Amino acid sequence: MAGTVAAGFPSPSEQYLDRPLDLNELLVKRPAATFFLKVQGDSMIGEGIRDGDILVVDRSLEPSSGDVIIASVDGEFTVKYYRRDRSGVRLEPANPAFTAIRLKPGQELDYFGRVTAVIHPYINLPV
Repeated sequence: MAGTVAAGFPSPSEQYLDRPLDLNELLVKRPAATFFLKVQGDSMIGEGIRDGDILVVDRSLEPSSGDVIIASVDGEFTVKYYRRDRSGVRLEPANPAFTAIRLKPGQELDYFGRVTAVIHPYINLPV
C-alpha cells in the first residue's frame, strides 16, 4: 500500500491511497549512471547523513562547489562537501570533529558522483 499522508490534521479517508511507491522511480533519474552506497562513519552528520544510511549517487552530474560528493583520495573513498576556490580543492566534513581534506600536489582525487538522496531508517531494526 502506498499513498500520501497528512503532516497536519489526520484524514480519515482512504481516497489518498495510490499505486505502490517505487523508490527507483522517485530517487533515480539516470539509472545507468546511478549507484547506491552504504555510509560508514559520521563525518557528514551535520548534513543529515548518518552511519548506516544509504546514499543515492549519480555519476553523470559534474560537481559544483558545495555539493555533497563521493570521491577517492589516494585510493580511499569518502563522502564530503566538494569545495573549489582560488586556494584549490578541498573536501569538507559536516562534523566539527573532523578536518577538511586539502588536496596537495601529487595527491590523486577521483570523482565518483554527486549524492542526490539519502535513505535512513527511522528506527534501528535487527538485521
